[in-house]
Amino acid sequence: MADVVADDRPLTFEDLIQWFEAGSKPASDWKVGAEHEKFVFRLGTYEPIPYGGPAGIQALLNGLMRFGWKGVYEGENVIALERGKANISLEPGGQFELSGAPLETMHDICEETGTHLEEVKTVADELGLGFLGLGYTPLWRRDEVPVMPKGRYKIMREYMPKVGNLGLDMMFRTCTVQANLDFGSEADMVAKFRTSLALQPIATALFANSPFIEGKPSGFLSARANVWTDTDPDRTGMLDFVFADGFGFETYANYALDVPMYFAKRDGKYVDLSGRSFRKFMAGELSDLPGDRPSIKDWADHTTTAFPEVRLKQYLEMRGADSGPWSRLCALPALWAGIFYDSAALAAAWDLCKDWKVEDHERLRADVARLGLKAQVNGRSVQDVAKDMVAIARQGLKNRNRLSAGMVDESNYLTELEEIADSGITPAERLLELYNGPWKGDVRRVFEDFAY
Repeated sequence: MADVVADDRPLTFEDLIQWFEAGSKPASDWKVGAEHEKFVFRLGTYEPIPYGGPAGIQALLNGLMRFGWKGVYEGENVIALERGKANISLEPGGQFELSGAPLETMHDICEETGTHLEEVKTVADELGLGFLGLGYTPLWRRDEVPVMPKGRYKIMREYMPKVGNLGLDMMFRTCTVQANLDFGSEADMVAKFRTSLALQPIATALFANSPFIEGKPSGFLSARANVWTDTDPDRTGMLDFVFADGFGFETYANYALDVPMYFAKRDGKYVDLSGRSFRKFMAGELSDLPGDRPSIKDWADHTTTAFPEVRLKQYLEMRGADSGPWSRLCALPALWAGIFYDSAALAAAWDLCKDWKVEDHERLRADVARLGLKAQVNGRSVQDVAKDMVAIARQGLKNRNRLSAGMVDESNYLTELEEIADSGITPAERLLELYNGPWKGDVRRVFEDFAY
């Protein structure tokens, strides 16, 4: 994280803008970071895993330390692991997340992902655990999912029911795959933000992989995406202002300032500031922390509590996809790198969506959760837009020409997405075919047939 302000003076609004601006990098320094979450379950019973116990999440984290991971603790509890610039963290219900290091190529990312899955499988096999990559838990009720001992999540858990109906489901029952990408300037950030935000529902459709809730078809192809439509309107959604004239770092800083706070960290502990104003915090007017003012670290933490479909930090974070199998974990960063890191591809991708109206964006976001590639936007099927989007990304990756040791470019990581787009059938619909056919209505088969 770039330091843009000393800690011995109060933050100004200009400091907040400059924090975003400090993420700008020359194209030669652009990297991609990949993240993915997965459910951890007990082999044989398919139950969710508590934090403690001889074969719990804590034991899994401790077991991974043999591979050079270092523990991150809250009190006596290990709640994350670090190795170099990568980390493993816990989502509220014990979903296991790899936040990968910023890497140069898709080959590097797929190698990192494969190494991670091999390491966790080694330890999980010893503990009798398995991993499942879906966007929404296919079986567990919310009250069956254990709670992880992280202070931040306690605050969120108590606040969520005040602002939406599905926020606790988001916390405890969803898993995603994400990609983080760089920008070169404010103008470059704006072009990438607008294009990726408009096209995020297309990615949601391509990756739709969560058709079940509590053992039955839910009516959604991405139950995960639907959850985000009723989590917290103050910090989620399609951000209409991104498409307005004059959008830039200042606009986003004003948006983030108005996102209600969750917390501030003081002396290693989370102070519950849920619903409070960061603007008042900057003025030293929070009764919970009288006279205290935020640091730039507080601002960086606060930006992580906004959850739009694309999120700006000191990079852009793509947030629209369900988790899935190993092959698609590599496909998501490949899709966005192909679009973002070739200027002709970025321009072509913007041409796909530049005529969409603001009302199209939010409607499309809701429609793809139910209809996947069969949804419509601006007179076209999402399937047709998806085919174009993937083709643009493929050409962008070919133009990047980042070759593996075997002299293969990065475009092969898009093959599965091409097959999905060409068929018009989402991964979720494939799961429903199995449920209605060979599985004979037994959703537990997904734990046997699709576990890592």
